[in-house]
Amino acid sequence: MPVELLGKSAAELRALAASLGEPAYRGAQIYHALYAERRFELAAMSNLPVAFRARLAAEASVALPRIAKRFHSTDGSIRYLLALECIAPAAGERPTDIEAVYMPEEGRQTICISTQAGCPVNCHFCLTAQLGLVRNLTAGEIVGQVLVALEDNRAKLAPQTNVVLMGQGEPLLNYEPVMETVRLLLDPGGVGLSAKHVTLSTSGVVPGMDRLAQEKVRPKLAVSLNASSDEQRNAIMPINRKYPLGALLEACRRYPLRPWERLTFEYVLLAGFNDQPEDARRVAKLVANLRAKVNLIPWNPCELPYQAPAPERIEEFRRILTEKGVPAFVRYSRGQDIMAACGQLALLETPTPARVAQPS
Repeated sequence: MPVELLGKSAAELRALAASLGEPAYRGAQIYHALYAERRFELAAMSNLPVAFRARLAAEASVALPRIAKRFHSTDGSIRYLLALECIAPAAGERPTDIEAVYMPEEGRQTICISTQAGCPVNCHFCLTAQLGLVRNLTAGEIVGQVLVALEDNRAKLAPQTNVVLMGQGEPLLNYEPVMETVRLLLDPGGVGLSAKHVTLSTSGVVPGMDRLAQEKVRPKLAVSLNASSDEQRNAIMPINRKYPLGALLEACRRYPLRPWERLTFEYVLLAGFNDQPEDARRVAKLVANLRAKVNLIPWNPCELPYQAPAPERIEEFRRILTEKGVPAFVRYSRGQDIMAACGQLALLETPTPARVAQPS
């Protein structure tokens, strides 16, 4: 099988070039072409000798995720349905589909990417959980989502790119490929993003959080809290039985924040379940003495038995947290009309099929 170039580090590509009888710096040139210049056709890598390009074309490949469909939101967001190459086609494996979301704003764009196909964590308010875990993604398949979204919108990119690892999957349960991706994203010679603009969201995998804390290169960390007590969290997030709130918050307390950094706690508001004033007071107590903020996310509609709270209840929750000294912000998700919002990614067809744009 051809050697897959996408997802490889600069060191790996230098070693590959040397193994093919070329100077090691040719590998660094491939790295720059892939991640900094977003040139994916080997024949178009004009910084390489023609003979080497021909050999690469015969012995290597760049397997970008393929855009199967684009779903366009009225707010400008795009949900990408992406088809991945088979890992073991000889074994009869079918192609895997995942999703990524591109959200343009003034001065920046945010790309939400998946780290697994499906998700094993089974949060009951999240539609992605209905898929179960299909498989882990490779580093090339993860970083490829960013590259595809940037390339597809090349003509209208803003100066700043944010990446959030908040799509399908639990990033800390696919640790090594996720960290390989993060290093590619944050390498100034690679994709070249700032650590301030890349965020990893976890449901609370404590060993993964402790491992992430030791990394020299790492993104910002967001923790999905979503409840104010163990009883409540057990009911909607089965992972809490393995890593209950006490263990999770202790991991947050020992997590080494950089001088500019705060932990983010994400709290999906479910009407009549976790949105009461006493919930807000308990949340404030849980996160007290942590350098953290709370993002309140009204639940996004889908075919699950929940509802979003009324605006006045959302505001009351935010006010209580703020008055108790906890920075709190209401985050309304983009792309709700195309099933691209938080908790909606489940490979579904848009409810407004007339807005679907097929790939060119």
